[in-house]
Amino acid sequence: MKATQRDYAQAAQRAGGKCRLFFFCGQDEAGASAAVARLIAELPDAGERLELSGADLKSDPSRLVDEARSTSLFGDVRHIFARVSGEEAHAALESWCELVDRGEVDDGWPIFIIATSATDKSRSAKLLLKRDDSLVAVFYPPDLRSVTQDVRAMADAVGLRLDGSLAETIARAANLDVRLAQSEVDKLALYLDASPQAPKRADQSAWDAVGASTEEDGFMPLVNAALGGELGKLPGELARMREVSLNPVGVALALERRAVQLAALSPKLRRGDDMKQFLKMNGVFFKEHREVGDQLMRWSGGKLERLVPRLADLHRSLLANSQTAELLLARELTQIARYAAARR
Repeated sequence: MKATQRDYAQAAQRAGGKCRLFFFCGQDEAGASAAVARLIAELPDAGERLELSGADLKSDPSRLVDEARSTSLFGDVRHIFARVSGEEAHAALESWCELVDRGEVDDGWPIFIIATSATDKSRSAKLLLKRDDSLVAVFYPPDLRSVTQDVRAMADAVGLRLDGSLAETIARAANLDVRLAQSEVDKLALYLDASPQAPKRADQSAWDAVGASTEEDGFMPLVNAALGGELGKLPGELARMREVSLNPVGVALALERRAVQLAALSPKLRRGDDMKQFLKMNGVFFKEHREVGDQLMRWSGGKLERLVPRLADLHRSLLANSQTAELLLARELTQIARYAAARR
């Protein structure tokens, strides 16, 4: 089955318990991650979470099937989550499809795969598109209008009443990342002591008290300094990150999203193409043409395939080490900038 970021939930609901594997791809990794979190939360019993990486599945394709049909000594419930890049899961998915068709994975644990830099045209997706037991959902880059709508829905769910202007402000501050937007909405609800049973109206003054830095003081100058190899500018941006208390996870997510964007653009770029026209034709925001064009010249497809999963690992590391997240991020950004600078 195939769906988009707007109808994946309905498609999953229609499939019911028949759907055992969810393959979410496309450029909006944040949206895909939020969707997986929602589906897992709606499982009758999610149980234990087993995480696999793209490297795990690429080096041992049979592991996905082994884990899907494994049982523990105490019969604990579990679900499987994998974050991969491109076609890292292809061989594992081939094995899963083959053994399911032979009846050897009956009632296997549900599997959720987020495939950054993959599309519904990828070999992995094509294995699953016509299957009733699998759902392929494509997540396109978000726009301000759709994320603003998402913010209002998030607010309604936690008992916040937002007008359109404040919802848009939160969407912009989160750099159109729905995970960060959810975090900001939750923080605002906590500040106002709002709940579905006791709704509260949020205004600009409440947001000013607890909100994230605005886009003007946001993540992208730091992201561009790192990916653009701007070693002279990076120390100042790192200092700014500390001064304005930028969220390290938010910076990492913005970096990850730009890397995914570059990975999607890179295979389409041909020698001799006019960069400005190429970026315009591929929907890149005009204010980002200079930075994206420069970064495309520094990062080839192969390098991007290694960078994207590395950034996903960084994201997980920051979440697991909140006390040292700022230091871990600064070290990684410096290494990335040094590599990019060497490709001038």
